[in-house]
Amino acid sequence: MEIRELRYFVAAAEELHFGKAAQRLGIAQPPLSRTITQLERRLGIALLERTSRKVTLTEAGAVLLAEAHAILSAVTAAERHTQQAATAHPSVVLAVKTGTVGELLTKLLDAYAAEPGAATVDLLLCEAHQHQRLLRDGQADVALLHLPFDSAAGLDTETLCTEGQVAILPASHPLAGRPQVRMADITTLPTLPMARWPGPGGSYPEGPGAEVRNLTQLFQLIALGRTTVVIPESAAADLRRDLAAVPVVDAPPVTTVIAWPPHSRLRAVADLIRVATRL
Repeated sequence: MEIRELRYFVAAAEELHFGKAAQRLGIAQPPLSRTITQLERRLGIALLERTSRKVTLTEAGAVLLAEAHAILSAVTAAERHTQQAATAHPSVVLAVKTGTVGELLTKLLDAYAAEPGAATVDLLLCEAHQHQRLLRDGQADVALLHLPFDSAAGLDTETLCTEGQVAILPASHPLAGRPQVRMADITTLPTLPMARWPGPGGSYPEGPGAEVRNLTQLFQLIALGRTTVVIPESAAADLRRDLAAVPVVDAPPVTTVIAWPPHSRLRAVADLIRVATRL
């Protein structure tokens, strides 16, 4: 299969409309249709079901769509990494979730900057479910993840630290003055349902809690008395005055890891990981 064929197929599979897919690709519709037909003929299977009214993915087409995403992401990453290797002033892109790992991140950046020949570190602030895609696509070289909340599947990792968790509540809530609480105390609050984070695919689990994407949005909703959350202790540093953090004694510990794609060969990434694990 050719890269061009995969790009054409992905556009058609995502748009489920040949006219819109051709417009997205900046080509005429007939070459798009011919390319996908040739691809199906070579594979000996139907990837798309076409009728006069709609286009749908076959089961085989859904499999190829997932594989094509991975392949095209790898191509994009290869292009960027190759260009990086040839530059006189390399940089490394570090993906972190907005509002988290503040103290750890500051220490890491300061320690790495003090290293001889340190590359420029560009921070890429992202949302909870985006790390893997950013690393896979080559938009980020390395990321800070929190296990078990974030998935590290398919990535190489080194453990940096482990910490407990706290419940974030409105400062006026009756539980806010307690020295500690248990998970059952937080998950059964009728007026403060637990916030819901998006999964790896970007969709939210079912439930009554507010849908959130970052800590800034989350803390605003908690202050308004709409939701609550249990998060790592470090994420509650410098908490706003109208919120309170209460230790949750039976919440599972959270492990912060530095993660990178296993095929990475960038020296700047290796140096950053070495400094992180030393810290």
